Amino acid sequence: MKLTAFVLAAVLSVHGALDAKVKAKGKKYYGNILDTNTINTAQVTNILNTEFGAVTPEYSMKWEATEPNKGQFTFANADAVANWASSRGKLLRGHTLVWHSRLPDWVSNINDKNTLTQVIKNHINTVVRRYKGKVYAWDVVNEVLEDNGNFRSSVFYRVLGEDFVDLAFRTARAADPKAKLYINDYNLDYNGPKLNATIALINRLKARGTPIDGVGTQAHLIVGNLGPFDETLKKLASTGLDVAITELDIRIAKPVDSAKLAQQQKDYAMVTTSCLTTPRCVGITIWGVSDRNSWVDGTFPDYDSPLLWDDDFRKKSAYTGVDNALN
Repeated sequence: MKLTAFVLAAVLSVHGALDAKVKAKGKKYYGNILDTNTINTAQVTNILNTEFGAVTPEYSMKWEATEPNKGQFTFANADAVANWASSRGKLLRGHTLVWHSRLPDWVSNINDKNTLTQVIKNHINTVVRRYKGKVYAWDVVNEVLEDNGNFRSSVFYRVLGEDFVDLAFRTARAADPKAKLYINDYNLDYNGPKLNATIALINRLKARGTPIDGVGTQAHLIVGNLGPFDETLKKLASTGLDVAITELDIRIAKPVDSAKLAQQQKDYAMVTTSCLTTPRCVGITIWGVSDRNSWVDGTFPDYDSPLLWDDDFRKKSAYTGVDNALN
């Protein structure tokens, strides 16, 4: 029996799933994304099956996708991802309930406080209850702060002020008491006003008794420019909340060359190690399997190659960086 376990461990150390290795280090998951653009791509789903233990829908749980018209909900695409995950024993992260982007015009045009309050409640109740017991954690509010630390001038903040954050969390908790509830944002990987304002907001929410379990740092990073990542991750953990790296990719300024890929390997290893050495860090989600499907191509045309597999689904040295950190 001991020999079998030893052999299994040896096999895992050479070929093993990233998820199995991160769990062996006491973490909850190593995850990735899936949606209608990739769910029928065998190379993607095979890699998700063998390497990753959690799935986040890239688009199909966002407001624009789930409630394009007031009170008219559509869940076919979100259901497809949720069913794929549950049928394969993967954790499901829900993303995202309240976000200024991917928001239908009918929501953006609301000016009345009572109307917006009821719209938020109805949206969260409908979406969260549908996946009650299936979603491990929800990104309840996403990107609520600007980089200068001020609240983003979204319809939610303009009409309701900071109260919209409490409203969203309290509604989500009532809709599914067992789901972990997260605040999620980008550029929390650098010291500065946004990081400080996020921590201050979390502390205010906790002081008001608002139910919040975790903070997600998206970690859309640039090769060779990670800043004090380990330090800021531990600052987020100092809030006492769970911390998750929720949308990790590390993009490379064009042209991509061997030196930049080597640096990317080191950067992925460093991010992974930072989670491993931060007790409250529960897991990491990579924002895409193959470089061919990354949002980076359309959003940052001067950058490329942000993920662990290349355009042809070949493992890159970045994968080796993660694997080495986990070993």
